[in-house]
This record gives sequence, C-alpha cells and structure tokens, in this order.
Amino acid sequence: EVQLVESGGGLVQPGGSLRLSCVASGFTFSSYDMSWVRQAPGKGREWVSMIGGGGGSTSYADSVKGRFTISRDNAKNMLYLQMNSLKPEDTAVYYCVVAGIAGSDRWGQGTQVTVSS
Repeated sequence: EVQLVESGGGLVQPGGSLRLSCVASGFTFSSYDMSWVRQAPGKGREWVSMIGGGGGSTSYADSVKGRFTISRDNAKNMLYLQMNSLKPEDTAVYYCVVAGIAGSDRWGQGTQVTVSS
C-alpha cells in the first residue's frame, strides 16, 4: 500500500523558515518524481515544486523560486521542502504527491503551514 506521511508544518512568523518532510512507503521511491502541492484556505491546489527520481532535476513555481528548496534522500525514502523567507501568502496545507502509480496520483494527508505575526 502506498503511503505518504508529511510532517514539519506549524506556525511561523513572516521571514521565518520551516522544513517539511514526507516519508514514503509501498513503492520504489527512487523510481518516481515527487512533488509538493499546496492548498490555501478557500483556494485551489497550487503546484509548488518537483524533483526527479534521482534528485538531479528540480523545478519550482515562480511564487516560491529562490525561497524554497526541494530535496530527497532515496536511501531513507524521504522527501523534503526547505522553506525560507516565508510570507503570509505561503499559508496553506502542504501535500507530498507521487504521480503515475497504477495510473493515479497519490497524496499524503497534508501538513498545515501558517505564516503570521
């Protein structure tokens, strides 16, 4: 069974940092690209970042480029999102996502990030 479990969210002041983690199980982690997607209150889902299976290729939404860094540790089946210079508009539930397993996307339960003074 595919499982994705996020952690690391919380309340942080503007300008602060958080590191999100996602532990994956039930599939060959290193064979799949992984993504972070977020959903702010009352808004639709927004893709944030993606990393290739080997970790060598990454991409970011313009809204987070230069502030967020995605990484992975394939030996530990872990995905990370380092978030710096956080803004109130980064407030959202952040999800770890893997696409293309048995023809469907799989999502974690999400972790809440709140940026507020």
